[in-house]
Amino acid sequence: MKDQTITFAVICQIAHLVQQVSRNGQVDDSELAMLLNSIITTSPENTLAVYGGELANVKQGLELLINHLGDSSSSNGKQNKVKDPEFTRYIISLINLERRLTKQPKKLTQLGERIDATKRQLEYYSITSETLIASFASIYSDIISPLGARIQVTGEPDILKQTASQHKIRALLLAGIRSAVLWRQVGGKRRTILLSRNKLINTAKELLKQ
Repeated sequence: MKDQTITFAVICQIAHLVQQVSRNGQVDDSELAMLLNSIITTSPENTLAVYGGELANVKQGLELLINHLGDSSSSNGKQNKVKDPEFTRYIISLINLERRLTKQPKKLTQLGERIDATKRQLEYYSITSETLIASFASIYSDIISPLGARIQVTGEPDILKQTASQHKIRALLLAGIRSAVLWRQVGGKRRTILLSRNKLINTAKELLKQ
């Protein structure tokens, strides 16, 4: 449950960052670096190692998970926001796309090869450089988008027209697919969100205390 909570929290974190980029074009560089590194961390020691080995890196995601899955009237007296349908749609779309991906072994092989090729670029560019972000974005466009059920990102039209914003969003969505793969590998299923909601919330609260 701990691993499922961490991976689902990161999916929430990515959905939130996609919203941020689409609305104001900005994303924290260190957070972006951590998530892009998760794409190329393919042989981790454990689940948390994919996200830099620090719970602090997924703190925002854990908080988002609690707010999103929790009841509207929270026990601490704070009034939770009305659930955000766009945020929900991004999460469900990432999980659905990952399911489609796992049913196509050729696509999975292609994905692995393209990620390996991107790793080699790290000898010359930093992970948050425009070059690497464009590489991750092109992997998403070439391999994930054609799977169907495209994720329609909404936001400020002027920002969404910018190539840099488009690349960041697609690179983040690729990181979202990575976390959705990991979520399934540690036992996460779509029904987990419904049937184990309280377990996910309670585990997230425990992890935040740590």
